[in-house]
Amino acid sequence: MTPQSIARLLQERRFATGAIALLTLPYWSSGLAKLADLPGALGEARHFGLEPGWLVVAATILVQIGGSALLLLRRSGWLGAGALGVFTAAATLIAHPFWRIADPVARFHERNIFIEHAGLIGGLMLAAILAERREA
Repeated sequence: MTPQSIARLLQERRFATGAIALLTLPYWSSGLAKLADLPGALGEARHFGLEPGWLVVAATILVQIGGSALLLLRRSGWLGAGALGVFTAAATLIAHPFWRIADPVARFHERNIFIEHAGLIGGLMLAAILAERREA
């Protein structure tokens, strides 16, 4: 049985908003950083061989900020969470292919990042489930 004080906290809208803000922090902060430094964002896309760079950057910013906003505003949260989850899966496969790295220390580091991103995807899956239940 959940203690009453914890149950009240879990029902509090501000607590949920804070949780969503923390879950989406890597996305909306990255999207805003890319907007503030478009040449840097284009350089990052080119570094990973993603062309046309301007289209990749525009789509990335749209998904990162738009998906976060949908979750935070509680509007089609399933769509925002799904877009961020698919984006994270693709970006993780592109940017953190630990299985290709020979150096054990670098491989260990990249593997940890890969697993952390998998955890984010799981959190976004839960956010989509909760958003669907809330909107139903």
